[in-house]
Amino acid sequence: MIKKILIITIICGVLLPAFSLAQTQPLQPPETLEEAKEMGKKALEVSQKELPGILEKVWKEEVLPTWQKMYDWFKINIWPKIASWFKKEVEPRVKEEVEKRKPIIGEEFKKEKEEIKEELPEVGKSLWEKFKELIK
Repeated sequence: MIKKILIITIICGVLLPAFSLAQTQPLQPPETLEEAKEMGKKALEVSQKELPGILEKVWKEEVLPTWQKMYDWFKINIWPKIASWFKKEVEPRVKEEVEKRKPIIGEEFKKEKEEIKEELPEVGKSLWEKFKELIK
């Protein structure tokens, strides 16, 4: 529903005024290619000058207030339910899982630390050798 309203608002608020601004005289089909070219240039110039202002006005007066209302409604009606569900259901389970995995994580950390200590001299040598090759 809101999607349809936004699309209609954009069409009515942006496209229709842009078309009316491009018309300075009653629209008649061009008789030659040069007339068509001139008409296209004129329409493009007017739309380039006016369209940014029209878009900015629609954005500030219609789009942002609509999104702000949706955000406020979500914050008041939905977010408290999500927060309470998270505190009741998810947070205790996560804390329990973290407590279970603390010893395992500590052991893995020690293993990784030892592996890095063993690999570090090799990495340092290879970097130094690469640096020497770049200088030569």
